[in-house]
Amino acid sequence: MGKLYALFIVNIISLIALASGQCFVDEKISKNMYITWGAQHSYMSADGEELQFVLDKSSGSAVQSKYDYLFGTFEMQIKLVPGNSAGTVTAYYLSSTGVYHDEIDFEFLGNTTKNPYIIHTNLYTQGKGSREEQFYPWFDPSADFHNYTIQWEPSKIVWYIDGTPIRIFRNYENMRIPFPNKQGMKVYSSLWNADNWATRGGRDKIDWSCSPFKAGLRRFRARTYKWNGPSSTYQCGYQTPGDLLANVYNKLNYGQSKKNELSSSQLGQMKWIRDNKMIYSYCKDTMRFKGNMPPECSLQQYY
Repeated sequence: MGKLYALFIVNIISLIALASGQCFVDEKISKNMYITWGAQHSYMSADGEELQFVLDKSSGSAVQSKYDYLFGTFEMQIKLVPGNSAGTVTAYYLSSTGVYHDEIDFEFLGNTTKNPYIIHTNLYTQGKGSREEQFYPWFDPSADFHNYTIQWEPSKIVWYIDGTPIRIFRNYENMRIPFPNKQGMKVYSSLWNADNWATRGGRDKIDWSCSPFKAGLRRFRARTYKWNGPSSTYQCGYQTPGDLLANVYNKLNYGQSKKNELSSSQLGQMKWIRDNKMIYSYCKDTMRFKGNMPPECSLQQYY
């Protein structure tokens, strides 16, 4: 147990871009992100706070953050493609790179007119995903901007919409369940053609007569720690693991209790959404896993 605890502390100290002003950042779209493809299909507002993606037959568009991060809150306000959005996907996620990458996803699967979007969430650890949960929105995500937040901390990951939690994945590494805490991740967002799978398994294709399709992003905030690899270990000057971990929880203040857990009100809101709006959970798909369910499915997540 002592060795495992020591290893955990070493990982925290050596992997987190630690907790002083030069390490803890509060980023915006214009300062933090750059266009990776489809430059002619992206438009930035003059104040650098808003970005518009455009998808037509020739291309979509994508952006990514300049830096890697380890732990934090990542907020984006997104307005999805209105009308017939079948076959389109707007994505907002964190990811590392490589075969054994980690990833935390929000993906918004378009649909035909008057049918709801599907809010698709997933998690990859060490290159393995298959942890999907899907929800119908309880609002029109194309009529206005809504806040989508990924809260990634050492003990858990929480997905939020407009401040309401919809999903939790807790750290059960002590039970040999992988958790993303050893790789920095960049932030990505894109609008792209996924009509081979996105809507009804690819049966509904993009209607290009409705193009160009437009999605908007604004008010991105990454309150987080830059991760520059082990060389960043001593940049922030904390003397003990306890000081560092206390500062992590202090900086990543989500309006929760001192134990950094969700309030009873938040838990109640999440229960309502999961009871009424969740349309798929991998933990309920016994046929897919042929009865050999992922181990985290039998553990407590929502408390």
